[in-house]
Amino acid sequence: MPDIQTNNPATREPIETYALMSKEAAFEKIENAHSAFADWRQISHQDRVPYLRDIAEVLRANADRLADLMTRETGKLLRDGKTEVELCARLFEYTADNGPEELADEERTHSGGEKRGIVTYSPIGVIYSVQPWNFPIYQPVRVLAANLMAGNSVILKHASICTGSGLLLRDLCLEAGLPKGLFDVVLVGHDVSDEIISHEKVRAVTMTGSDEAGRHIGQKATEALKKTVLELGSNDAYVVLEDADIEFAIETSVKGRLYNNGETCVAAKRFIVTDAVYDRFVEGFVDQMQNIKTGDPTADDTQLGPVSSEEQFETLKEQVAESISGGAALLCGGAPEENPEGWYYPATVLADCKPGTPAYDDELFGPVASIIRATDDEDAMRIANDSRYGLGGGIFSKDEDKAIGLARDHFDTGMVRINSFGAADPNMPFGGVKDSGYGREHGGFGMKEFVNIKAIFLP
Repeated sequence: MPDIQTNNPATREPIETYALMSKEAAFEKIENAHSAFADWRQISHQDRVPYLRDIAEVLRANADRLADLMTRETGKLLRDGKTEVELCARLFEYTADNGPEELADEERTHSGGEKRGIVTYSPIGVIYSVQPWNFPIYQPVRVLAANLMAGNSVILKHASICTGSGLLLRDLCLEAGLPKGLFDVVLVGHDVSDEIISHEKVRAVTMTGSDEAGRHIGQKATEALKKTVLELGSNDAYVVLEDADIEFAIETSVKGRLYNNGETCVAAKRFIVTDAVYDRFVEGFVDQMQNIKTGDPTADDTQLGPVSSEEQFETLKEQVAESISGGAALLCGGAPEENPEGWYYPATVLADCKPGTPAYDDELFGPVASIIRATDDEDAMRIANDSRYGLGGGIFSKDEDKAIGLARDHFDTGMVRINSFGAADPNMPFGGVKDSGYGREHGGFGMKEFVNIKAIFLP
């Protein structure tokens, strides 16, 4: 049976080898998860709270260990890994604080208000969670915390390059006292994964990844009549309006493009700049991008580490080359030197990006920025929405009320940042529209994605 080999993208050195499981071994974990669910569903939401708080405490106590492993497996900056662990701890605490009220029974009436009704949010069973490598702990945790509170159990199929992180997360949950079987990890290939989706004890599927992978998993789940939540790719547009604070917009845009080595679904990727401020923005943006310090992801002064793998490195090279062939101008970066130490791709800026090229149409998952000129504010919003994706985006403007109006009424995405950049917050919904998927996580919404909203009628 094939193996999984994890490697350090900063050094190309092997880390660990893991054997893939047979279908029978994976199905045994699903059966165990269903048995654990049968007990877990019987305890109250309030009684689940201490378990979540204990997991948060254990994650914080092991922050250095988790961050070190995430950095070795994916190349993310060590300090970003520590920030990720803290976010995960906060997610467990947010869910513990708010879950019992969010999921409490609701009193209603029926028959014209004459009779009593109750709405309950009942757990449904085993949730299959398919997650990517770019946030090795956060991605599974945002599913896990919500569904543990709801009363479900979770089976994780993690991206192969961060297998160790997924297994360590499971072990730390067990160390924190979570009953065995409520959260487990399967090491399987795509064929077995498809069979897991069809397993009668798996009640729902959630997946984060590319829109291509989302289509496949969504189709398999639909064939089996399983509900799904899909958080897929995006090429988020950050719009620089005529009245923007340009220096602030430049600084924030550079951070937004390079956060997590540029490998973030809600990273700032396309920069739509109005003609009135275009030259100023481009000059300052390129100046900062070409002076970014690239290197060892464990060093305190490193601003950009390696991309996650050779595959990711080669994909970026192809996308940039194709975009330049299609008319984009290379302003900096874009010519990675062969580095025997790791898969380092330079901070890159492409301007005059044209429809029909990857820099305009697709998601460039790495430190490559696409700049597109707009004639005015209205044209900028048109270009921002000229995308098959719709996860996040941003607006830079000194007129906050105008920006709110554009965000609310015109930006066709699930999330919009105004004069800021950020990845996720436990109290705000996370998710997108169009080819960026459907469903929401965080903000209480994720706790109700995989429950049976049950109506009880009293006489």
